[in-house]
Amino acid sequence: MAQQQPAKDHWTQEAYSTSASFVPELATTIVQWLDPQPGDVILDIGCGDGLLTAKLKESGASVTGVDASANLILAAKKAYSSVAGLSFHIHDCRYLDRWINLQEGAYTKVFSNAALHWILRDPSTRAPVLQNVYTSLRRGGTFAFEMGGAGNVAEVHTALMAAVTHQGISIERTRELCPWFFPSEVMMKQMLEDVGFAVEKTELEYRPTRLSTHEQGGIEGWVRLMGAQFLEALDSESKKETAIKEVCELLKTVITHEEGGGMFLGYVRLRVLARKPA
Repeated sequence: MAQQQPAKDHWTQEAYSTSASFVPELATTIVQWLDPQPGDVILDIGCGDGLLTAKLKESGASVTGVDASANLILAAKKAYSSVAGLSFHIHDCRYLDRWINLQEGAYTKVFSNAALHWILRDPSTRAPVLQNVYTSLRRGGTFAFEMGGAGNVAEVHTALMAAVTHQGISIERTRELCPWFFPSEVMMKQMLEDVGFAVEKTELEYRPTRLSTHEQGGIEGWVRLMGAQFLEALDSESKKETAIKEVCELLKTVITHEEGGGMFLGYVRLRVLARKPA
């Protein structure tokens, strides 16, 4: 769930729960695709604060969560340290092969929810990430994941880019700052097949998602948390606050539903179930 950028950990359990609590709540479909069973050994890549990881453990499986955010892993350990068969580790998931606990064929299933669009941002590490997942699975093992797909949160993505360029960052640099990778079904399927996976099913769903109504959440909370990499390029707090205000004001009428007053972002979810041949 958390961005795999080790330079600065802007993720906190409080910010995540107030601005993005809907993320694990809306993971029902991909958990069904994973189909965790007693006896499974599951790796959760980009596990965040561990809430969904702990739910996977309720199936009777043994589950390991990995995330680059020390803040979120600390929160996960604090909340679930007493649960047997559930463990959490700090590691940059772009480099799973450097993780001392990763062994060939160690897992029956690998899972990821709302994290791979961060982890796969760098084109140079995409194939290695998928190859490491493939290697970690037992023969016949499955890889089930959900991530942002092509067109995900396009309105706020565009608004963030505009607001940052209005504060003096070049458009070329702004494009480089984007922390996300939102592939199509076709592209993702090809990437998986290239490392040996058999892709069993994919789904691309347009799912407008209501933002948190917490006073620290809403569109402002989302922009501060999810758009932090854009904002960190600005050289003063005043510029950051101006950019945040511009995004919020620009999107206010676009994302607000008049009938209920709620704010919705245009999430596009890409779900995939792939298998390592037996």
